[in-house]
Amino acid sequence: MLAGLSHPWFVVFPSVTPAAERIRFILGEDDSGPPPPQLFTELDELLSVDGHEMEWKETARWIKFEEKVEKGGERWSKPHVATLSLHSLFQLKNCIEKGTIKLDMEANSLQQIVEIITDSQIESGQLKADLKEMVMYTLLRKHRHQTKKSNLRSLADIGKSVSSASRLFSSQENGNTAATLTLSLTLYRFPHLSSRYHPSISSLNNKFMKKVPRDAEASNVLVGEVDFLDSPFVAFVRLQQSVMLGGLTEVPVPTRFLFILLGPKGKAKSYHEIGRAIATLMSDEVFHDIAYKAKGRGDLLAGIDEFLDEVIVLPPGEWDPDIRIEPPKSIPSADKRKNFIAGGEGLQMNGGAPHDGSPGGGGGGHAVGDELKFTGRFCGGLVLDVKRKLPFYASDFYDALNIQSLSAILFIYLGTVTNAITFGGLLGDATDNMQGVLESFVGTALAGAVFCLFAGQPLTILSSTGPVLVFERLLFNFSKDNQFDYLEFRLWIGLWSAFLCLVLVATDASFLVQYFTRFTEEGFSALISFIFIYDAFKKMLKLAHYHPINTDFNMDLVTQYGCHCSPPDGETMTERRRQSDRKQHLNATWASLTRSECLEWGGQLVGSACEYVPDITLMSFILFFGTYTCSMGLKKFKTSRFFPTTVRKLISDFAIILAILIFCGVDALVGVDTPKLIVPSEFKPTSPNRGWFVPPFGGNPWWVYLASLLPALLVTILLFMDQQITAVIVNRKEHKLKKGAGYHLDLFWVSVLMIVCSFMGLPWYVAATVISIAHIDSLKMETETSAPGEQPKFLGVREQRVTGTMVFILTGLSVFMAPILKFIPMPVLYGVFLYMGVASLNGVQFMDRLQLLLMPAKHQPDLIYLRHVPLRRVHFFTFIRVLCLALLWVLKSTVAAIIFPVMILALVAVRKAMDYVFSQHDLSYLDDVMPEKDKKKKEDEKKKKKKKGSIDSDMNDSDFPAIEKVPSIKISMETMQQEPVLGEKPSDRE
Repeated sequence: MLAGLSHPWFVVFPSVTPAAERIRFILGEDDSGPPPPQLFTELDELLSVDGHEMEWKETARWIKFEEKVEKGGERWSKPHVATLSLHSLFQLKNCIEKGTIKLDMEANSLQQIVEIITDSQIESGQLKADLKEMVMYTLLRKHRHQTKKSNLRSLADIGKSVSSASRLFSSQENGNTAATLTLSLTLYRFPHLSSRYHPSISSLNNKFMKKVPRDAEASNVLVGEVDFLDSPFVAFVRLQQSVMLGGLTEVPVPTRFLFILLGPKGKAKSYHEIGRAIATLMSDEVFHDIAYKAKGRGDLLAGIDEFLDEVIVLPPGEWDPDIRIEPPKSIPSADKRKNFIAGGEGLQMNGGAPHDGSPGGGGGGHAVGDELKFTGRFCGGLVLDVKRKLPFYASDFYDALNIQSLSAILFIYLGTVTNAITFGGLLGDATDNMQGVLESFVGTALAGAVFCLFAGQPLTILSSTGPVLVFERLLFNFSKDNQFDYLEFRLWIGLWSAFLCLVLVATDASFLVQYFTRFTEEGFSALISFIFIYDAFKKMLKLAHYHPINTDFNMDLVTQYGCHCSPPDGETMTERRRQSDRKQHLNATWASLTRSECLEWGGQLVGSACEYVPDITLMSFILFFGTYTCSMGLKKFKTSRFFPTTVRKLISDFAIILAILIFCGVDALVGVDTPKLIVPSEFKPTSPNRGWFVPPFGGNPWWVYLASLLPALLVTILLFMDQQITAVIVNRKEHKLKKGAGYHLDLFWVSVLMIVCSFMGLPWYVAATVISIAHIDSLKMETETSAPGEQPKFLGVREQRVTGTMVFILTGLSVFMAPILKFIPMPVLYGVFLYMGVASLNGVQFMDRLQLLLMPAKHQPDLIYLRHVPLRRVHFFTFIRVLCLALLWVLKSTVAAIIFPVMILALVAVRKAMDYVFSQHDLSYLDDVMPEKDKKKKEDEKKKKKKKGSIDSDMNDSDFPAIEKVPSIKISMETMQQEPVLGEKPSDRE
């Protein structure tokens, strides 16, 4: 099958090229010093500006992406991926081969550098001695940078200027002070600046400096054509120490590298492309490191060859070279290239990378670390959790010192208060007010604050859940029918359940969490999200039923709705009729007139219904959808193109709070009497027949204390599953948490709080999935865009204990904030509920796969699992998840909801059974692979045997012969040049 490759022209070369071997040696050398600094690269070309003498004009610049000066010369282009011609790279390689290379040159000025270069070329015979002065005169010409801006500025630019510190000193008398202040800030960011350099005011005020990384160095590229040279003048210089070279660079950054290309007339475009090629190479992460560590010409050439090995050629007739390629949302790391150079797996084109089990490859999920290992010791996992979290306890408080934390507190507080009021009201109806709204507030504040202060994962938010409400209703009805003391019966169930949970903690039962794959997590998370969305609409429909829209309402017939017409100043209808001949009423009275007739005859409308308009429901839905839409829009505002980055980020962080304030203002402005948030104003139990302490004995027979163990088993399963699944979702490795998890510690505090709440007659609390996801989403951290065109990188979540603790403290103080909270319309808070439910579905692969069911194949997104798993298998996997979700929804909505926790546990069994329906290859992309699988071990052994076989047998035995096990053929650029093609000599290609 591959016999054609035996032809002398086609040689299967080794996967590691000679260039890669040399670079492996260069990059693998021990270097105890700091990593090389980032580079700012500037391309200057020798041009005639405005018809005057030739001077160096800046035409492009790089940090990570290329920016060009637009043809009009008034502004910079958008950052874009640099596209190079293959010919320019070969020409650059030829320049490095034949030009002057000076590494670790000791020089302090541009004039000294130019003198050393010209003297070297004169000595080697590359430059005539009589041309030295002309070359030096040309290279030392003035440099004109693209710092001029149009007089027409956007509001964003004006806002930046106004907010700039230098504007404080913009007056003439404070001009020197402004320059001194800016210079001081510059020296702080770049402490290695030469004290002998005095930058111009324009370069100091250049706002592009904010995009230049701290401690960056410059790489200057000078290319141009002159009429006094017959052959190119080429030099590549690396200074031993970076030096400020006057006005050579646009921003005051010291120069480390210098590339010079002067050539004869007529090849300006070629020189320009060579300059772009070396500038792009200097911005490449691998070549950047090589340039700093190179010890000779050969190392630089090896770096170019390695770059050429990774170059992807686009056919000229299949794309438009005028189109600028937008920077990717996430920049691929150069680690894969470096790993390959170091002898690892090679890259494959068009995204055909080998599957490594990463999140992008399908499952992702939670890594099985020390948190989930079975220790085999009494409370071994709990002790490890305490040891793991204790060193971070102090940082859990000062890490919250950020404006983002305030936004998270306000947002989660309003969601928590709304949930507490809703749950408290339903609980009061289910238990005849033995537990009500106030108990819900006190329990939420107490349990939540203690958990956030001492638990292993303080980002988790505790709340009461629907299954707990169903259990409370059934328990109350059972106690009422059998004449049991409900609170005492409930106390013993809580004590037994807490005891069982503590047994689970002591025996390291949380290690079972590693069997909760994405299938279980997303199934549970999607169910809770759908419940939030469903409840938001259900509450709005209930509001519409309470305030119905009267479709038969006629404003002119308002007198029929409790409003009547009264005569002015006691006049009778007869007297008024005599005074007016406009209309005759034979048997009319004032009370029988319509609204328009009453106003026409000068009457007065009397009654509370005279101003009634049936628009409460309409206004409520406007507030409901308006809050949701505004929250979604403002949350995405940070990726918009309006306003400076700081303003966009601030608006995005406070998106939900701003949306609530906006529509509270709309409600107050319109003045419609929409339902408002009502919280208890007195601190006392809802029922007068109970206190704040539940006695454990005396209300029920002794055997009830033992029988309570049976219902306690169901409660234990509910607490364990709900708490640990939410903890797994919170601790997913996509969130990049740095301080570790604490599954055993979390369950321990849930058990302790259950004992306290049972004795006080308060609701039981467990992790709230949707609110916890919203909490994490509000605390996500991103990098500031350092390089133009670079998208912000997700750094992780602000891990701390302050936001959760403050949320629950404010919840407890809400009783005293009733005069303020009463102005918040309930439809606005229902809109926040809808936002939380929808937002928690973001990033859930289950939702992406549901959309695939409605998409034709040609319109489906390029998802990694679609490349490796047949579409019918993806749909079958989705169908199983939909079936499980529907079954859980039916159970939740019926009397059988009491076995809901058991059915959640059954999801793990369903996922286990899927190992016999799907191959491990498919599951590795569609879900997390469950640990310790015999089937997976067998497949791994089978793969190892295949690797030992021949290529032909490999192709025959493979399950995917068209995709897998095809050996990659890597042809290095060095070998291409060593082997003549069609009799062409290397010299012929120069």
